[in-house]
Amino acid sequence: MIKPGAKNLITDVDGIRVGNAHHEGVISGVTAIIPDEQAVAAVDVRGGGPGTRETEVLKPDCLVDRVDGIVLSGGSVFGLDAASGAVNVLATQGRGFKIHDMTVPIVPSAILFDLINGGDKNWGDTPPYHELGRQAVLSVSHDFELGNVGAGFGATAGRIKGGLGSASAVSEDGLQVGALIAVNPVGSVTVPGTDSFWAWELEQGQEFGGVGAPKLEGDVVMDLPAEGRIGGNTTIGVVATNMALTKSQAQRVAIMAQDGYARAIRPVHTPFDGDTIFVLSTEKKQLEEPTPLSLAKIGSIAADCVARAVARAVYHADSIGGIPAYRSK
Repeated sequence: MIKPGAKNLITDVDGIRVGNAHHEGVISGVTAIIPDEQAVAAVDVRGGGPGTRETEVLKPDCLVDRVDGIVLSGGSVFGLDAASGAVNVLATQGRGFKIHDMTVPIVPSAILFDLINGGDKNWGDTPPYHELGRQAVLSVSHDFELGNVGAGFGATAGRIKGGLGSASAVSEDGLQVGALIAVNPVGSVTVPGTDSFWAWELEQGQEFGGVGAPKLEGDVVMDLPAEGRIGGNTTIGVVATNMALTKSQAQRVAIMAQDGYARAIRPVHTPFDGDTIFVLSTEKKQLEEPTPLSLAKIGSIAADCVARAVARAVYHADSIGGIPAYRSK
């Protein structure tokens, strides 16, 4: 039997904490996902307009197989500096690889585009993201809010407010999987003309409102925002599991987890999105039967968690900067 964890957050996975920080005037923010110890990591990038840092090092044929954290940020290219702030904090905490007299944290990062959401982006030569990255790491906890939080603070989801979402699934035999997603797609997370989420059939309890199946009248049409808002998008996130995975196994889970975007967002992986998913394995539990079938199970659960997290992000978001929220439609 598989069901949501106690918090229904990615922190239901043993060894994972999350910190968030935002700037209200800029209408943007940063999320840091920090394992208690270095975690095996992988990444899969599917969107046509990605913005990332240190993703190449996560390829299975590269040297590094464990990371000290993952940073998700708004701010487009400016937001890549959030990882530098996170790295500096982790280095002072003694986290990272020891090289001679230096400590070097490994913190891959991905950014989303939230530069045209109505916030004040006139920051001169000092964008706020380095400091927001520091604050996010310093605030890590097992508890955090959803919606207008962290990297999802200034996000939009098609025509409505996006946000930060999370969901988890645990099994009776100890498997833990969780997802944390900053939702900012060009596509829609709801069935056009209805209040139903595309991910409605995966909902656990009433975690995103309990609206259920769409009541359709006529044909379903593609719902895209006005042309002026297309081009500034991207959905980014992290999947975590307590199961011990190799780097290549984590890569396969990341590939499968991308299907969660397709279950919750339409259209997805467009030329305007930089859709990216990282995977973290905290290695707290060994697979009892380390077979391809076991890996497929983890990847399938991960995809469902991603889809649920997408819907929860939008459901919990509030209107901001003139962008209406789902619950205010």
